Amino acid sequence: MVKRLKGLAGAMSGNQLAATVCESAQQIWLAGLGAYSTAQAQGSKVFDALVKQGEAIQPALQKAAESGFRAAAAKAAGTRDRLERVFEDSAARSLKRFGVPTRKDVDALSKRVLALSALIDRMAQEVSRKRVASKPAAARRR
Repeated sequence: MVKRLKGLAGAMSGNQLAATVCESAQQIWLAGLGAYSTAQAQGSKVFDALVKQGEAIQPALQKAAESGFRAAAAKAAGTRDRLERVFEDSAARSLKRFGVPTRKDVDALSKRVLALSALIDRMAQEVSRKRVASKPAAARRR
């Protein structure tokens, strides 16, 4: 259309060019009106056809989406587990660097404290028995 107007512009006078431009504009306007009228008339038919196509394809797309969602969820869970391990390892290294004892260290220390407490209790009982046993002898000497 533009080439036609450029070719005509060189061979026409100003009035003829204006008339041709007006005629082209009128044709464009009428084509637009025709497209609008066709879309309005055929719109409901096209819409109904699109709905039917959507209904036909929805189960397959929904199944594919659910499958993709399950795969993404599994991948996210695996990534979360790996991230937790990395964080735990990093935290453990940092705590070790600062000299913070681990749970294993605290448990071992607790066992040692219990063992020492039991030993002290046995020793205290022996000392008490010896005192009780030695008091009557000391009382007899007097």
